Amino acid sequence: MLTKTRAIVLHSVKYGDDKTIVDMLTADFGRLSFVCRLPKTQKGKLKKQFFQPLTMLSIELDYRQGGGLQHLRDVRMTQPFTSIPFDPIKLSISLFVAEFLLYATRGEQQNEPLFQYVEHSIEWLDGQSRSFANFHLVFMMRLSRFIGFFPNLEDYREGDCFDLRSGTFVAVKPSHADFVEAVEASRIGLLMRMGFESMHLFRLTRQERNRCAELILKYYRLHVPNFPELKSIGILKELFEV
Repeated sequence: MLTKTRAIVLHSVKYGDDKTIVDMLTADFGRLSFVCRLPKTQKGKLKKQFFQPLTMLSIELDYRQGGGLQHLRDVRMTQPFTSIPFDPIKLSISLFVAEFLLYATRGEQQNEPLFQYVEHSIEWLDGQSRSFANFHLVFMMRLSRFIGFFPNLEDYREGDCFDLRSGTFVAVKPSHADFVEAVEASRIGLLMRMGFESMHLFRLTRQERNRCAELILKYYRLHVPNFPELKSIGILKELFEV
């Protein structure tokens, strides 16, 4: 069945001499993987630059439910980036976000609100000229709302710990080791109050920012099956001096 949908590229890998396997998040079908034959000249419809991480596309596909790898019929770039590929810091953030989404949305079915959130977030980052050091923290925490394990913030009391397994604040330390001590737990609420437009008001040192990233990723590893250690986090940790 030929159909059109919006898509965001998450990952691509060369397959054989002239094929590429591309993982995408789509508006109408959730996560899909495609096998694409890339021509060796610039005359073909499919071009290598279409499949860079977080590129936003309009695609036509011959959708086959449960058919494994899908086949693209047409691809168009809907909104070419104006800054992400040309700014080393934004590029590093985008590579991290793409790797994060590759695992956080694995197995995700149609989820239009999630797709719109990711789409809007990428557009915001591309259009921002400054004050985006906390982007990845806000993005990760808010994404949890769309995939079903947003933390419960209503019961927080000063001095509470945060139970990473249950996603709740607790007055007594859990018997397991997957919790955040009270001093750091207060930052969970801080992160939840951040938005892209207001996050520049919350000053974090590089050490604090990196610690927040570690805790968020641990939270995802506890709630998303087979969520691995991310390779790109090391580069991200070195980006910002303050």
